[in-house]
Amino acid sequence: MQKPTMAIQLYTLRDFIQTAEDFDKTLSRLSGMGVHDVQISAIGDIPAGIQRDILQKYDMHVCVTHKSFDWLLSAPQEAIEHHRTIGCDAIGIGAAPDRARKNVQAVRDFIEDAQRVSAIFRENGMRFHYHNHAFEFDRLEDSDACMMDLLLRETDPELFCFIPDVAWLHFGGNDPAKFLYKMRGRIKVVHFKDYVPGENGEPKFVSLGQGVVDLKACYEAACELGIPYIAYEQDRDWTDGDPFKATEESWAFLQSL
Repeated sequence: MQKPTMAIQLYTLRDFIQTAEDFDKTLSRLSGMGVHDVQISAIGDIPAGIQRDILQKYDMHVCVTHKSFDWLLSAPQEAIEHHRTIGCDAIGIGAAPDRARKNVQAVRDFIEDAQRVSAIFRENGMRFHYHNHAFEFDRLEDSDACMMDLLLRETDPELFCFIPDVAWLHFGGNDPAKFLYKMRGRIKVVHFKDYVPGENGEPKFVSLGQGVVDLKACYEAACELGIPYIAYEQDRDWTDGDPFKATEESWAFLQSL
């Protein structure tokens, strides 16, 4: 079985990557923890060449990104050149746009758009990746199906890949370790996130290993499936309000696996 490489999703540290100076400081701190693989998401307006130089300074590799879906649609060649510059072959989005979530036709329109632009990426040695939340498991207004059913069933595995988020899979009513098998061969990066039930039915995120998600089972599934990367991500609710402290705790948990 292949052991995944551990990575950090920089969305967790988004407030500290808005300028080139802060991006440098953040990668320096992560490098000191032994991190060499990151996902870039919610970064500030830093030119790709400057990102590349800072990444190379700390021997960092970008395993995947999250970018605006509308940007990918409107400027696919620009997106390709951006990713070539930072040395990343996996172009991702954080979620489907609101317009894609209402009914079957809206989902199919999204799939058509995604696969059209993904075909361009594929011709250039890159692949499109979709990150889930829990809304993909809500029933569509005109069907017994949910959005995830359509994404799994009606997309081309060569054109549409996934960045499964194990906490959102769990919150959506699934066994995340088992669900990964439904995406076999379509995962480069799996997000490890943990939570406990919070107020008003919303999840309260916690450092890895402190919540209700069976991350050990998810790790074993990732190994068996040959998933190349596991990336820690935490949207909010960091330990003592400090995303770096939560990252350090979660990185230690990943190393324990």
